[in-house]
Amino acid sequence: MGSLLELTGPETHPEAPMTQSHTNARRLKRAHAMLNGPVTGTLAKLAAPNVIGMLATVLVSVAEGTWAALLGVEALATVALVFPFVMLTQTLAGGAFGGSTSAAVARALGAGDETRAGRIAFHALMIAVMAGAVLAVVFLSFGAGIFTALGGRGDILDDALAWGAVFFPGAVLVWLSQISASVMRGTGNMLLPSLSLVAMSVISATCSGAFALGWGPLPALGVPGLALGLLTGHGVVTILILLYFAAGGLGFPVFADLRPARALFGAILRVAMVAALSPVQTILTTLVVTGFVARFGAEALAGYGLGARLEFLMIPITFGFGTAATAMVGTNIGAGNVPRARTVAWTAAGMAAALVAGIGFAVAIMPDLWLGLFLDDLAGPVHASAEGYLRIVTPFYGFLAIGLALYFASQGAGRVFWPVMAASARLAVVVAGGVVVIGAGGTLGALYAVIAVAMVGYGLLTALAVLKGDWRPDLPAARPAAR
Repeated sequence: MGSLLELTGPETHPEAPMTQSHTNARRLKRAHAMLNGPVTGTLAKLAAPNVIGMLATVLVSVAEGTWAALLGVEALATVALVFPFVMLTQTLAGGAFGGSTSAAVARALGAGDETRAGRIAFHALMIAVMAGAVLAVVFLSFGAGIFTALGGRGDILDDALAWGAVFFPGAVLVWLSQISASVMRGTGNMLLPSLSLVAMSVISATCSGAFALGWGPLPALGVPGLALGLLTGHGVVTILILLYFAAGGLGFPVFADLRPARALFGAILRVAMVAALSPVQTILTTLVVTGFVARFGAEALAGYGLGARLEFLMIPITFGFGTAATAMVGTNIGAGNVPRARTVAWTAAGMAAALVAGIGFAVAIMPDLWLGLFLDDLAGPVHASAEGYLRIVTPFYGFLAIGLALYFASQGAGRVFWPVMAASARLAVVVAGGVVVIGAGGTLGALYAVIAVAMVGYGLLTALAVLKGDWRPDLPAARPAAR
C-alpha cells in the first residue's frame, strides 16, 4: 500500500469522494493538508481547536482552586500537595503515552496502513487500562510515605490521603479519555478531542464544586469531592469516545482484531517509555520545589501552589500546539518528508512560545490578574508567596513552551531521548540550586530564581537537541518525499 503522500497529493483526485466513505474522505483531506498544505496555516488550523480545548481545562483548575479556597487555607495547601499528581497522570496519559500513540497512528496512516493504525489504537487502549491499574497499586502501597516526604502533616496529610483514595483507583478513566483522544489526534482530527475536553471540563468543574461543597442535597465531601468531580468528567467523555470508535467514526476499525501483539505494544512503548521520563521529571521538579517551599510554612506552600498552578496550565496550552505538531510530524515522517517535518517542529515551537510568553509577561506585570481569581486577601502571606513566584518565574515561560513543543514534535519523529535529557538537566539544576539555597538559609525569592534559570536551560537544550537530531524515518514503507 502506498504512502498517504501518494494517495492524497500533491494533486487531488475527483473520483476519490466517490470511492471513499464520508469519514475516510475527510481523513484523507486532513492528511493531504498535513502533507502538502502551508505549514503555518495548517498547523494553526490543527492547533486552534486544541488550544481552545486545553484552555477549557483552565476552567477545571480555576474552579478547583476556587472551591479549595472556600474550604480554607489547609485545603489550598492540600491541593498544592496533590495537584502535581493530577498533572502527572494527565501528562503521562495525554503527553508521553498519548503523544506516542498519536505519533504511531500518524506514521501508520502516513505510510498508508489503516489496518496497522486501528490495531495500534486498540493496543493503546489496553496500555491505558494497565497503566491506570499500576498507578492505583503504587498509590495504595506508597501514598502515605510519598505525601509525608513532600511535607504533608496533620490535617493536610489526612486530606491528601483521602483525596488519593478517590482519585487513584479511578485514574484509569483519565488514562482512557486521554489515550482515546490521542488516537483521534493521530488521524489529524483535532476538533472532536477538543470538544471532548470542553465537555470534560464543564462536567468536572461543576461536579467538583457540587461534591466538595455539598450543593443541594449532596453531602459536602471536602477535598475528596474535588477528585470525584474530576473523575466524573473523564468517565463521561471516555464512554462517549469509545462509542464513537465502535461506531466506526475513525474511518478504520479499532476493535476488529482483539489479539494482543508484542510488536504493536512496542510501536507505542518504545517511544512512550522514554518520553514518559519528561513529564515524570517535570512533576519531580515541582515536587522537589514543593518540598523546599514547605520549609517556609503552610502559607508559603499555599502561595506557591497558586503560582505553580499557572505554570502547569502552560503545559496544556503548549500541548495544543504540540499535539498538532506530533500529528503533522508523524504523518510527514511516515511519508518520508523529513525537511517538512522539521519545519513543522520549529513553527509549532515559535507559535507556542509566542502565546505562552505573552501570558507570562502579562501575569508578571499584573500578578493579581491570576491571584485575584483565588484570594480575597491580597496583602497576606499567601499572596506574597504567590506574587514572588509570578514576578520572578513567569517572564521565562516562553522557554518552557519551546521545550515542550519540541518534545511533542520529537515524539512524532520517534526521537525523544535528547529532549528527555534536557528535562533531566532541568531537574538537576532545580535540585542542586534548591539544596544550595536552603542550605545557605536563602529566601523564597532565591528559590524561585533557581526555577527560572532551570526553565531557560530546558528550552535551550531541547532546541539544541532537535537542531542536531537525526529524524530519518525507520518505517520500511516510508519513501523519499515528492516535495
